[in-house]
Order: sequence, then structure tokens, then C-alpha cells
Amino acid sequence: MTAELHTLTGAYALDAVSDVDRAEFERHLGECAACRREVAELRATGAWLAAAVAADPPPGLKLLVLADVARTRQLPPRVPVVRRLSRAKTWHLRAALLGAAAAAVVAVVLGVATAPAPVDSVLAAPDAAAMQGVGQGHATLVVSRGRHQAVLLASDLPALDAGHVYQVWLIGTGGARSAGLMAPEASQRMLVAELPPDVDRIGITVEPAGGSPGPTSPAVTRIDLV
Repeated sequence: MTAELHTLTGAYALDAVSDVDRAEFERHLGECAACRREVAELRATGAWLAAAVAADPPPGLKLLVLADVARTRQLPPRVPVVRRLSRAKTWHLRAALLGAAAAAVVAVVLGVATAPAPVDSVLAAPDAAAMQGVGQGHATLVVSRGRHQAVLLASDLPALDAGHVYQVWLIGTGGARSAGLMAPEASQRMLVAELPPDVDRIGITVEPAGGSPGPTSPAVTRIDLV
């Protein structure tokens, strides 16, 4: 457990940390009584400060707000981009993914498959869906919940020095778990991983060579699952 985690108590209490940092810090809270106590004290102080400056709203404010709501057109909700795979899209992704595998850009870590067969298994699944990443580079994730597998294809990520690698994290209610490392030198990087049911997002972080037991930096790319 790194010493830097102890400095996140204030940011965590104010909900000012990234999702990856939050998952790692909450795992740390389960082991650190001092941080749990400090977070509780900071939250209590924040609530006390908020109560000290609270003021009753003007009597007519609620009516004004409700009137504005009735006149204001609501925007549609923002949801992750999810596309069911057409036959043409399946073949396009299969060519890209198998080409990446042939170039030996898959790193073998716990739970990661390297053979083309898992790729075809995911792409051919009836519930296969493709999702686009947000952040640096371009990332496409193909998920089959029915088969509990996912295929990640990333490209155009910034080059790293010899002391760092890209590491992929499966993030959910169980925290952040490593899915594997991506090759340091490749135009396209591929990874096939088992997908536990609780995982609802994928993060790619920059970690020291050899990987880390938990994320040590903010995600450079994130993909939300549905």
C-alpha cells in the first residue's frame, strides 16, 4: 500500500477523486483505521460548515423553479455508446483483433487469454456489443455478458518509456482488479479477459514496468459498460 493513499482522505471526503482512485482508496479504507477515522471527521466538519451557512429559501422560490421546469425542454440522458455487432462489423473487428494477436501484442497476466479462439467466441456471441472509450487514444471494447468475456483493442495511445506500461483494470463493486498489461511497443494493443458480473467499467492506467497490484495513476482511457 503506497503512502500516497493516506493523502487522499480530504479529496475522498469531498468526492473529488477519480473512479479508479476511489476504488483503490475504498479498498485501502478497509485496512486503515486512521484513514477511516479521518474521513469520518472531515465529513462531519463539512456537514457542520454547510449547516452553519444554511439559509431558508425565499417563499416564492419553489413556485419559480417549478414554472421554469415546465417551460424548459429537457436534454436526453447521456449514455455510453453501445452498438450491437452487425456481420460486417464483426468481420472488421475480427480482422483487427486477430491481426493484433498475430503481431504478439497480447500480454499474458492473470485471467488473460492469448489464442484467437476466445476472440471469435466473444465476437460470435448473440449478446456481443461494442463500446467506445473516452480519453487518450482509441479504444474499442467488445463484451459478451453471457460468456463473461471481453476483448479490448486499443490504438494510438501515447508512447511510454521503458520503465512504464499500460495496465488494464476491471472496475466494479469489488474494486479495481488487473486484467493484464498491454505491450509497450505496438500500434494496436489487444487484450482478452474474463469479465466478472460486477464489473461496470474498464480503465487503462500507466504503471511501472511489470505492472502494479492496484492503480497508481488516473485512468488515461475509460470505458463504461451497461
